[in-house]
Amino acid sequence: MRTGGRPIWGLVAVVVGAAALAGATTMAAAQGDCPRGALDKRFCDRDGDLVADPPADPARLVDPSTLVFAYTPVEDPEVYRSVWDGFIQHMSRVTGKKVVFFAVQSNAAQIEAMRAGRLHVAGFNTGANPLAVNCAGFVPFTMMAAKDGSYGYEMEIITHVDSGITKPADLKGRTLAFTAPTSNSGFKAPSALLKAEFGLVAERDYKAAFSGKHDNSILGVVNKDYDAGAIANSVLTRMLARKVVNAAKFRSIYKSQTFPTSGYGYAYNLKPALAAKVKEAFFTFPWEGSKLKAEFKKEDRFVPITYQRHWEVIRKIDAASNVSYACK
Repeated sequence: MRTGGRPIWGLVAVVVGAAALAGATTMAAAQGDCPRGALDKRFCDRDGDLVADPPADPARLVDPSTLVFAYTPVEDPEVYRSVWDGFIQHMSRVTGKKVVFFAVQSNAAQIEAMRAGRLHVAGFNTGANPLAVNCAGFVPFTMMAAKDGSYGYEMEIITHVDSGITKPADLKGRTLAFTAPTSNSGFKAPSALLKAEFGLVAERDYKAAFSGKHDNSILGVVNKDYDAGAIANSVLTRMLARKVVNAAKFRSIYKSQTFPTSGYGYAYNLKPALAAKVKEAFFTFPWEGSKLKAEFKKEDRFVPITYQRHWEVIRKIDAASNVSYACK
């Protein structure tokens, strides 16, 4: 069909193309103008809570038939697959979705999985939370706590008993194992604290090594692969309870203030009704007699948290260490 000498489908194409371009331009402008603080340009933070708002466009919300859950990559992932199995079954019942455990090998892989839309619910370790929030759209809302409401862990620097190291100053000229650059207790906090309190700077005063995980650092110290290691004592406590390491083989030479433990949450673009069900699954999980209770021992509940309040000290450490939250 023709109109005025021009094919009608040509007119349709022009109109549709113009409308699509206008819509895309309007959306880009809205996204570009929105407040976001340190968040990646893909996100908006109109309510000022420092985490990504759900997409304003309903078409960008997701409601997957299968929810993928990942726990922070510490210790043996297969051990934790079993530990989290009862919780995953509970979440499946509450959400009405199939839920699968994704064993991640690194913080970077976990963050990238959520950024790419392959990970929907997760527990990110303390130090990785800010990058997960700002780069991947992670929305943390809970963490584990004890019956009295206490929570968290300390960073400790441990050394093997034959090292001759009895205080942080003795680390000069020795090798200190960190875990990964995104870890709070495994790198950021000890680096900042050793510099601020003892004037010790990596590669100038001591050699830095990266083990990849807290259990690797602990085992490396006990087996004398490293002179010392900066670790989360919550991981050390669990390894001692399972008799993976012997307390007589190491000593602690430094203990920090208490930090928040792993934060649990969901991807910002889950449909609100599904996000609400995910929250319900955490807060209604029956701990008594569960494998989670057997593994974590002190903790017996999930308590509400906010990234803005509970991660303030971590953001301060990051700022002092010139850590960037920009996506790679």
